[in-house]
Amino acid sequence: MNKNLAFAIFIGIAIALIIVNKQKEEKMFQPPIAEKIPHRTTIHGYDLVDNYYWMRLSDEQKLAKIPDEQTQKVLDNLQAENDYKDAKLKHTEKFQEKLFNEIVGRIKKDDESVPYFDNGYWYYTRYEKGKEYPIHCRKKELLENPEEILIDVNKWAEGYDYFSLTGLAVSPNNKYLAFSVDTLSRRIYTIKVKDLETGEILPDEIKSTQGSAAWANDNQTFFYTTKNEVTLLSEYIDRHKLGTRQSEDVRVYTEKDNSFYIGVYRSKSDKYIIIYNSSTLVSDYRILEADNPEGEFRSFSPRDTEHEYFIEHYKDKFYIVTNWDAINFRLMETPEDATSKENWTEVIAHRNNVLLSSIDVFENHLVISERKDGFRQLRIIDQRTGNEHYMDFGEAVYAAYTLTNMSFDTNVLRVGFTSMKTPFSTLDYNMDTRESTLLKQTEVVGGYQADDYETERLFATARDGKKIPISIVYKKGFKKNGKSNLLLYAYGSYGATMDPTFSMTRLSLLDRGFAFAIAHVRGSQTYGRPWYNDGKMFNKMNTFTDFIDCSKYLIEENYTNEDHLFAMGGSAGGLLIGAVVNMAPELYQGVVAAVPFVDVINTMLDETIPLTSNEWDEWGNPKIKEEFEYILSYSPYDNVKEQDYPNMLVTTGYFDSQVQYWEPQKWVAKLRDMKTDNNLLLMHVNMDAGHGGKSGRFRRYREVALEYAFIFDLVGIKR
Repeated sequence: MNKNLAFAIFIGIAIALIIVNKQKEEKMFQPPIAEKIPHRTTIHGYDLVDNYYWMRLSDEQKLAKIPDEQTQKVLDNLQAENDYKDAKLKHTEKFQEKLFNEIVGRIKKDDESVPYFDNGYWYYTRYEKGKEYPIHCRKKELLENPEEILIDVNKWAEGYDYFSLTGLAVSPNNKYLAFSVDTLSRRIYTIKVKDLETGEILPDEIKSTQGSAAWANDNQTFFYTTKNEVTLLSEYIDRHKLGTRQSEDVRVYTEKDNSFYIGVYRSKSDKYIIIYNSSTLVSDYRILEADNPEGEFRSFSPRDTEHEYFIEHYKDKFYIVTNWDAINFRLMETPEDATSKENWTEVIAHRNNVLLSSIDVFENHLVISERKDGFRQLRIIDQRTGNEHYMDFGEAVYAAYTLTNMSFDTNVLRVGFTSMKTPFSTLDYNMDTRESTLLKQTEVVGGYQADDYETERLFATARDGKKIPISIVYKKGFKKNGKSNLLLYAYGSYGATMDPTFSMTRLSLLDRGFAFAIAHVRGSQTYGRPWYNDGKMFNKMNTFTDFIDCSKYLIEENYTNEDHLFAMGGSAGGLLIGAVVNMAPELYQGVVAAVPFVDVINTMLDETIPLTSNEWDEWGNPKIKEEFEYILSYSPYDNVKEQDYPNMLVTTGYFDSQVQYWEPQKWVAKLRDMKTDNNLLLMHVNMDAGHGGKSGRFRRYREVALEYAFIFDLVGIKR
């Protein structure tokens, strides 16, 4: 071939490649535009049009090795979203890496938990430098004795993009370890059993479970919960005997009401195997003596309507924490051989201003976990004398918890304490002398001085006059001049309360001049059960307006302004963010909506979607017209409109079983079609993970670094 011709061909190919690559790059910088295919739902006289219904795939489609046409179309859209996000944030990649290294650099690599004693052994978990997963260990009788590795999760996780190992349960004779694994992040676990004397993994393998096992006292039998693989609802309690196949297991309980979660556990006293059943408004129990695994479970008390309670066995009686005629719960007791409700007698009366959360029972003491004045508090009662006192933690804004307390015959309580400026601390508290011993405080590698930071408890007045608490932390020197950066976070559903706790990742915000605040909105239980009831069902709008009113308060009090205020929430907190940006988008420079639950109508209408039927008492059932219309008034996906929206980063996981990936995918597509601004709208899709993001000790912080880099970039912080 003529050399000049060959050279010309080479140049032509090179130019063509440059043009193709440039076109590809230009395309990546253009936001993906999803195809509209109208899908109509007619209900209660309403004609709802969903242009992006086609984005929904079945589990079979997601797991298929060769994607069909629809699956490929969905995957192409998700990939386009990731490509667009990567292109728009490419200039932050080095900063993201710096943030990631900064965050993981604070974590002690060769860390170890504080051991606790149970049935002749000290149990603890440790981490080794350079490894993502824990190593579960124990030592017999004395901490000076040789270490026995129960299970090294790092070895089990090899070869998996996602790996979760949980539900560790040792048999009463200390010989067998039951544990469960999930490699897909759908929270469907396979239970396995290890012989701790030989190190052998037994042939027993129990699939499609909730993940936990409750051993009977014969050391050969355990009970477990079987899940429906489509709805992910816990449906059955089965009994397994070592050495037999799962197909031979005996079904001991079937839950016929799909609004209930069920499970099984072993009582702290080791005397009973207990089946629990709980929905949003109702709970009940069945009990069986652990010495008689093939016996019949008996009802603790007949299932009632709108009655929540939980039980704790102690000697010859049961304690019951119940909301029977007590919205904030009270404590009752009953003989173990006469457990029906008519036999219950009151131990601690109901209080209008104190939520009784839980109890820990000891030989001579009763520990009551309460939520009082908006904070977790621990109340210690001497069962011999009746004397009582509260633990004093010496800070105004904090959270305190009881930890693992396996022993009955002790006067020492294992406690966890933290605040927004105090790293998590493990204490042993002598309930007689009232002396505390600090066993461990989470170490911040590289040094950390709590006195360099300040915390406050603020109160915003909601539009209906309620005082909404705000917990806030910032580094000393933070200027309240109305121009400082602030990230406001909230959740506000299921009665879950976001306590003012410490976060090492948050230091990357605080050290760059940000304040971080938690809005304790209604829908949580900050002020007890009434606070929760005021933020659910037909009161759900209070959750959103509380957050908006907290935002306005922080602006009015000169902590920040609209150009420097950011909002963040995840899952049901992502619902909050979705509703808020529809209602008051002008208040925020940017928002992060993590795995957001935004398509409330469609999800609550479909009982085949995991967890839907369990949550009708939380959100409402759209098949009921009045409840449908109320949900429709706030559902983020249904209320997207032509208006300006703030800069937004939305995250999702392709295998998310809690909030299906198509909810944020559809929401982003609709926002792109309707928003009238030029602000960023980005979606990060984790194709290997579910609701909790990536597994492992460090990898999860890649997404935190991404979120922080997105926020910092909007206010010009580059390093």
